[in-house]
Amino acid sequence: MHLMTSEEPEETKAAPRAAAARPAETADTHDDGEIHSGVGVLDKTVKILDALESGPSTLGQLVSATGLARPTAHRLAIALERHRFVLRDAHGRFVLGSRFAELAAAAGEDRLLTAAGPILRTLLDRTGESAQIYRRQGDQRVCIAAVERASGLRDSIPVGAMLSMQAGSAAQILLAWEDSERMHQGLRHAKFTATKLTQVRKRGWAESVNEREDGVCSISAPIRNASGQVIAAISISGPTGRMGVQPGRHYAPLVMAAGKYLTDALIKASTVGAM
Repeated sequence: MHLMTSEEPEETKAAPRAAAARPAETADTHDDGEIHSGVGVLDKTVKILDALESGPSTLGQLVSATGLARPTAHRLAIALERHRFVLRDAHGRFVLGSRFAELAAAAGEDRLLTAAGPILRTLLDRTGESAQIYRRQGDQRVCIAAVERASGLRDSIPVGAMLSMQAGSAAQILLAWEDSERMHQGLRHAKFTATKLTQVRKRGWAESVNEREDGVCSISAPIRNASGQVIAAISISGPTGRMGVQPGRHYAPLVMAAGKYLTDALIKASTVGAM
């Protein structure tokens, strides 16, 4: 992201004739606790996605986690990558892709996305800077909603963009409230420290200056669900020359207020849905 001015071959073997004579199978839970839909390739694909939900995986780790044969795991992971359900990180590991966020937005059923649009536009109006919402996916974060300045120098981050969890104020927010093990893992190659994350938790917001990209700064705050868990980060970002070298002093209250509004909206929607 930067500042801007204005096949696998298809399988052709037919199923054995005897299989065609079998009655349609329905989804069932076997003794191993797994759900079997009767469509083998679908069940194997879901195994891949379930394994990646826990974080980035090499092919070997996918094989161990799913119990699939190595050629099968590789073929399915590559097919998912072509459809953007799976991506590769900087180390070549498989991670969940941006297609999930795009589908959630298209479905219009995501409570956070439903409430996000007006708040991001208000944040843009009050700060004059581009605004985004990020969710974590493994050791990356995906932009699930964004609004940009209509003109002038701006930080352009489109919906679906995958950014590193190693830098940026949103990465700090998404890591600051993790359990100690995941936090330790996330800090191994991060440009920020455990001390900085302690400060983030105390004050409730994060800032970065030239951390993700030279000349870019950002401010972020947490968005929580009804259980108090941090599920996303809301941010504004723009050029350091306009926002200053200590942007948090001026912009943090506005970003925190936006995060609290979305948190309250999620809690309210959850309460209404439970009635």
